[in-house]
Amino acid sequence: MTSSKMTVGALVVLLALLTISEGMSLTGPGQELRCRCIQTESRPIGRHIERVELIPGNSHCEETEIIATLKKTGQEVCLDPEAPWVKLVIERIISSRRR
Repeated sequence: MTSSKMTVGALVVLLALLTISEGMSLTGPGQELRCRCIQTESRPIGRHIERVELIPGNSHCEETEIIATLKKTGQEVCLDPEAPWVKLVIERIISSRRR
């Protein structure tokens, strides 16, 4: 009876380890394995933006994502890359990086 309890206990531990390792990712901590932007903002909010982050398409998300952090709240907002004002912001960022 004792050996069957040890076998069951070892099986439970093995299953727990397999579950934990299956949930781990090969990427580093903080990296997303999916697109971050589900909805995008197309209304001009340029004066409220503190910072803009451009995330090019990759194996986890084919779309280029543009995430703006708002000045007052620190909230992150996904911007519509097709909106004319967003295209201007991107052009300014790219031209300032070339200097």
